[in-house]
Amino acid sequence: MVHLPIKVQISSLPNSPGVYQFYDASETIIYVGKAKNLKKRVSSYFTKKHEYGKTKVLVKKIKSIKHIVVATESDALLLENNFIKKYKPRYNVLLKDDKSYPWICIKNERFPRIFPTRKLIKDGSEYFGPYTSMKTVKTLLDLIKSVYPLRTCNYDLSKEKIEAGKYKRCLEFHLGNCKGPCEGLQGMEEYHRQIDDIRDIIKGNFKSSLLYFKHQMKTLAAEMQFEKAQRIKEKIEVLENYQVKSTVVNPKISNVDIFSIFSDETHAYVNFLQVSHGLIIRSHTLEIKKRLEETDEELLQLAVVELRQRFNSESKELYLPFPLEIESTLKITIPKLGDKKKLLDLSTRNAKFFRQERFKQIRITDPDRHAKRIMAQMKSDLRLSEEPIHIECFDNSNIQGSNPVAACVVFRDGKPAKKEYRHFNIKTVEGPDDFASMEEVVFRRYKRLLNEAQDLPQLIVIDGGKGQLSSALKSLDILGLRGKIAIIGIAKRLEEIYFPEDPIPLYLDKKSETLKIIQQLRNEAHRFGISFHRNKRSKAAINSELENIEGIGEKTAEQLLKSFKSVKRIREATIENLAKSIGMAKAKKVYKSFH
Repeated sequence: MVHLPIKVQISSLPNSPGVYQFYDASETIIYVGKAKNLKKRVSSYFTKKHEYGKTKVLVKKIKSIKHIVVATESDALLLENNFIKKYKPRYNVLLKDDKSYPWICIKNERFPRIFPTRKLIKDGSEYFGPYTSMKTVKTLLDLIKSVYPLRTCNYDLSKEKIEAGKYKRCLEFHLGNCKGPCEGLQGMEEYHRQIDDIRDIIKGNFKSSLLYFKHQMKTLAAEMQFEKAQRIKEKIEVLENYQVKSTVVNPKISNVDIFSIFSDETHAYVNFLQVSHGLIIRSHTLEIKKRLEETDEELLQLAVVELRQRFNSESKELYLPFPLEIESTLKITIPKLGDKKKLLDLSTRNAKFFRQERFKQIRITDPDRHAKRIMAQMKSDLRLSEEPIHIECFDNSNIQGSNPVAACVVFRDGKPAKKEYRHFNIKTVEGPDDFASMEEVVFRRYKRLLNEAQDLPQLIVIDGGKGQLSSALKSLDILGLRGKIAIIGIAKRLEEIYFPEDPIPLYLDKKSETLKIIQQLRNEAHRFGISFHRNKRSKAAINSELENIEGIGEKTAEQLLKSFKSVKRIREATIENLAKSIGMAKAKKVYKSFH
């Protein structure tokens, strides 16, 4: 198919609000977007310099542009959301949620039944929901059942059939769960008054039910019908207990939707709370997979439209963390304090908690995605040019200058690669000089990797502050690796992150996953170095014990340890066994020194 040049296609776009669609060479829709000004927005893709790689790829693939003009920006937002759900373009955010949700149905009948369902049938019945879990639905229906006796049979209770005596009372009547409308023992007026109260309870309004039951209880008590009054009192207590458990803020806060967003480099999590009469009647968190450089404002705007559509919300007021251009008829509130701010904070906590739970699942079910997310986060936090898939960390270890050693630990995809760990005996440094020792081991490590043509890391972490970092940089300068490998230092006291030639350290959030990875690297390097240092000191102590024997030198001591594995076994060995290893003359000297 022949396509007009992109410039020609853009020139025909109007300066009006609308939705644009990008198509590739195969006429597949690859991106949908909305705009206040179609020509201006679409032009920006081809005139702006894009830093984000995926946006560059998207622009290269665009072969044709189509658009739909709408009256307002809010209309464009609705249309964009519908197109994304319908076509699922490759470069649009992915709104993850394909499951069907349960509803509460009040059936369109003379004596309506109430039951849960996942199917919506257009027969005049009323549907409330959808609910985010069947557990919520069952809890609500159990409450209704415990307070209101309703029929559960599927009989056709027409006036003619009831008057003809076609049906007989069932077990539910005798258990007190139904008042027998099938035999005309309960009238339609009373039954529908119950249905009206149930509608209010489902919406979160308990006021009319409580007022009715309290009036009924007082009437029965005045008529000395104390047993019936007691049963009504129990129903009042059930309703009040349920209401107390659900109430979180001022009951005056009603008919409000609350939205919050929490995002990382790859995903965003939008929580939706719906409040009616001070009760949270719905809570749901939507996971959004990012595709391009979408801002929190863009993602939240899309999520608000999607969630309100999905859950059929008719609330006229929204509580949001920041202003958004949404439907003009809606009232937008940005809470700063009080009960409204508590609700927004609760929503944010729900989003964060959902993210944590997803991470736990992902670590088990999708370790590759978990690693990619961590790498993307580290790249952003540490201002790196590429993701640090391969990281190496160095640590020196010496006690009062004795047996100085160093350790290098290697992490790949945020996890220890223990087979690649390396120990270093310090060769060129006299005494406890951490700076010179760091310079030596960094030089030796990367000199060898270069000589053997092995892959270099994307990030080097130095355990120490500006001094150790400067020493490591000297070696990178000599090897010509300065600027080719990112390098940072971490100081233990306040967990400061130092960058080359930057006197001001970076302080990461204490709960940051990037800081946790760096701390794990540092701790692992310290542990690995200390264990090597202890082994070396222990071996040195054993050798010195054997070398103190007159006539026994270093080589003989090493031969004995190689044969007997420990000083204890050497001490317990016979002269004949010692002689097999080092000869009779030396064996006699060793045996004599221990006995």
